[in-house]
Amino acid sequence: MSSPIARLGDRTRSPDATPAVVDVADEDAGELVDALSSKTARELFSALHDDPAPPSELARDLDTSVQNVHYHLSKLQSAGVVESVGTRLSEKGNEMTVYGPAADPIVFVGDSSPAQRGTLRRSLADWATGLSVLALTSLAVQIAAERFLSGPASSLFEPASLGVADGNVLLRGVLLLAEPGLLFFLGGLAVFVAVAFTRA
Repeated sequence: MSSPIARLGDRTRSPDATPAVVDVADEDAGELVDALSSKTARELFSALHDDPAPPSELARDLDTSVQNVHYHLSKLQSAGVVESVGTRLSEKGNEMTVYGPAADPIVFVGDSSPAQRGTLRRSLADWATGLSVLALTSLAVQIAAERFLSGPASSLFEPASLGVADGNVLLRGVLLLAEPGLLFFLGGLAVFVAVAFTRA
């Protein structure tokens, strides 16, 4: 019997991964909700997304017993959200299983048709792509602004000066308080939100 998440399709671990959309009315959602119902299981799942680890390290980090971690790991494994991602040697030389997330981000939705789930999955992927492009463009704007305002520099990574004469206090203050890349990102984010509300 395969897990609920595995039945949803191909799994990738890329940062811009397509999220797994789970309809709460599906039979498979029950096992997943049950596995994530306790606070310890949710903390464990979150910790594994931050950094895959063996049960002993997870128990230490979450301040709980190794037996409790094993119990929740087995429930999360049967639900298909956690899997063994490798092994590691302990300080005593014992081989330990390292666990990590088994699926892309998970999104729960109300009762929906397969077409609606596909639309939601595409929308979430489009938003993630848009935000990634916006962030990279904002970084480019910040670098270009620093290069333009600081004048000729010998290296891209040397400390930037504002390149503004001391007499122009207003411009100097604006540049110190508002980074151009950050302003570009916030403006782009406002446009994204406005477009989203217009389409809704």
